[in-house]
Amino acid sequence: MKGSLLYEGKAKKVYSLIGEEYELILEYKDEATAFNGKKHQTFRGKGRLNNLISAHVFSYLKLAGIPTHFIQTLSDTEQLVKQSQIIPLEVVVRNVAAGSMTRRLGLEEGTELPEPIVEFYYKSDDLDDPFINDEHARMLMKVDQSDLDHIKAAAHKINNHLQVMFSEIELRLIDFKLEFGRLHDGSIVLSDEISPDTCRLWDQDTNRKMDKDVFRNDIEDLVEIYEIILKRLEAIVHV
Repeated sequence: MKGSLLYEGKAKKVYSLIGEEYELILEYKDEATAFNGKKHQTFRGKGRLNNLISAHVFSYLKLAGIPTHFIQTLSDTEQLVKQSQIIPLEVVVRNVAAGSMTRRLGLEEGTELPEPIVEFYYKSDDLDDPFINDEHARMLMKVDQSDLDHIKAAAHKINNHLQVMFSEIELRLIDFKLEFGRLHDGSIVLSDEISPDTCRLWDQDTNRKMDKDVFRNDIEDLVEIYEIILKRLEAIVHV
């Protein structure tokens, strides 16, 4: 089934699918990076965890009616997905102040926001993914305002569903990153992955960090934390 390697990023490899024009295979790697690749480490089993966690999340969103690129899992580290042209826009949804938001705005970490905030970042490693507005997005990429409005609305819907899902496994969804892509018919769908690599998750009772911040800040063992999340998801979501 697996064809040629089309792209290799920090966390995944993308392969063509023999005999299928509009489907791809994503293979998750055991690599962890932070600070735009400045910090790097290999964790045996991380690819499996990210693959299976993301598959559970995408399956949950599919049941909720969210259009995504996800089709099915193929193995512990591989997914079958629809081919999408990724829009170079990182969409960050924030429910609680953390990370770069606290530094930019002088907020204390953990401050509850009065309403969810959607932010845009230009997906460019060379520029360290700068914070941008709608006008910048329209200038830099092939999107119009209706596309951006659609993406924002989808981000809010996804946030609503994910807050419910993570609450069921006793986690708070602090913030998370989304990426969207265009299918061959031009429609925009949720793409890439949703995992503890792309979400900030805190324990509901203790605020224990349960995401890639444990690697960023050398707090706990990343694989152990991700295993906990997968086991909790397996109890509520069926792929």
